[in-house]
Amino acid sequence: MAPPLRLLLLVLVFAAPLLAHGRLVSDGLAASGGANATVLRLPSSSAAEAEGGMGCEMSYGFLPCTTTAGGNLFLVLAYGFLMFKAATYLSSGSEMLLQILGPGIVGGLFLPILGALPDAMLILFSGLSGTREVAQSQILIGMGLLSGSTVMLLTLLWGSCVIVGKCDLSENSTTIDSQDTQVFSLFGSGVSTDVYTSYAARIMAISVLPFIIVQIPQTFKLHSGHRITVLLGFIVAALLLLSYCLYQIFQPWIQRRRLEYSRRKHVMSGLLRHAQMHVFGRLLDDNGRPNVPVIEKLFHKIDLDNDGRIEQGELQAFIVGINFEDIDWDSNLAANQVMNDFDTSQNNSIEKDEFVNGMLRWLGEAKRSVVASGAYSKKFLHDFHERTRDEHNLLLDKDEEDGEAVGNPSWICIKAILLLLLGAAMAAAFADPLVDAVHNFSNATHIPSFFISFIAMPLATNSSEAVSAIIFASRKKKRTLSLTFSEVYGGVTMNNTLCLAVFLALVYLRGLTWDFSSEVLVILLVCIIMGLFTSFRTKFRLWTCFVAFLLYPLSLIIVYILDFKFGWS
Repeated sequence: MAPPLRLLLLVLVFAAPLLAHGRLVSDGLAASGGANATVLRLPSSSAAEAEGGMGCEMSYGFLPCTTTAGGNLFLVLAYGFLMFKAATYLSSGSEMLLQILGPGIVGGLFLPILGALPDAMLILFSGLSGTREVAQSQILIGMGLLSGSTVMLLTLLWGSCVIVGKCDLSENSTTIDSQDTQVFSLFGSGVSTDVYTSYAARIMAISVLPFIIVQIPQTFKLHSGHRITVLLGFIVAALLLLSYCLYQIFQPWIQRRRLEYSRRKHVMSGLLRHAQMHVFGRLLDDNGRPNVPVIEKLFHKIDLDNDGRIEQGELQAFIVGINFEDIDWDSNLAANQVMNDFDTSQNNSIEKDEFVNGMLRWLGEAKRSVVASGAYSKKFLHDFHERTRDEHNLLLDKDEEDGEAVGNPSWICIKAILLLLLGAAMAAAFADPLVDAVHNFSNATHIPSFFISFIAMPLATNSSEAVSAIIFASRKKKRTLSLTFSEVYGGVTMNNTLCLAVFLALVYLRGLTWDFSSEVLVILLVCIIMGLFTSFRTKFRLWTCFVAFLLYPLSLIIVYILDFKFGWS
């Protein structure tokens, strides 16, 4: 996002609530003999109480607040956007650091925690401030975020990845990469993953154990032992988190596929940028539409023998001439990736139609990626390449024969750390104001805060990863789909360990009441159903996405019925 837009957003964050509920009031100095100056400000708690209404308390003593639904809705959107940017910075910094340091202690121990930091911060601040009664009320927001994030990942995002990644199924029910001619056949198309993805799903299913432990008193209607089970649940969640991180250190296949998940984008960005700079004409016209004649010129430039098809050797010769700046790519591996993405007929050559369709698909992915980051411009190919270059400027993992080498790892490491610090600082600074805005919006609209946080807050903390997952799944390859679903299952595992541990620590240390049976029930239902469904199979037909989609509204209905009809809360 351009600096002027960032400045405008910050101005609006402070100004909009004033427009929604502000007024000119006496500064109060006049009453004590001061100047008759007036200032534009929101009513303070005392002022609002004097008017007979409930007041609001400004976060940190200076951030704006309001008691109106419209003003609080704006604050939720503004603070939610800032949390989204914090999550984006943390994700980018984590990927860059992982590539430089490679799989190991940093990648296995610290980076998974950093990825879940925005959710953990919001949960922490939902019950950290105020009296015990206020904390008991606001911590429901944290539970809404925890359950909403888990349910969204395993339902809406999982189902969306199946739809965008579906391929035709062969006679033996295996998917045909990059071939999607069945349109919307519920049984004739689907996705496939590798066996490691099912291992990630099993780890996710095991991670629900702390939820089961903490629900023991409610399940057996025990009158004592509530605090003990909360403490025990916290210990088990912390041990599972530590075990998960150690498992990644000593069995780093999870890190390696996260690394590959981020690294594969750089070949695409480098080729697109080179084509934009060295082919006569722009790949996109002024309106952002693909320029097919220019793409055809690029095809003929690569097709050295003019036989109407690009062979592996011609593609490799073209890639050798590309300047990837500080990165020395293995041209054979890069050519294999392009061939795998473009050769939909699988005849070991790329025809003109396949090349044009492949370039259109790559341009669409690059454009969606840049637009999702809020930085779209006519130079989006340059912006896309700059970002992916920073993300992928390489591994010091010498065991992988990928032929890459880093030119300036120190600078990339510094930039990664700065991104992580910026993301962590933003998450810490705006978590509490976002929780307050959601709580105030709930009071103003009389909508239970759980449902607001269940639906809205995961969009702020998980939308960046969701967009990346959908774009990656749209490549319709078994390998990329395996990486995508592994990331989804890993995110849920961190919710069930790190985020739950933070939540249980708050409940125990502040002496709060554990009364979240319906919320825990929907988490268990979704995690167990999807966990069992994905742990023992690697092929999913298109109809399975509707099973996932239906679990999302079903979760909301279950919570509503149990809490408001049967009085579970």
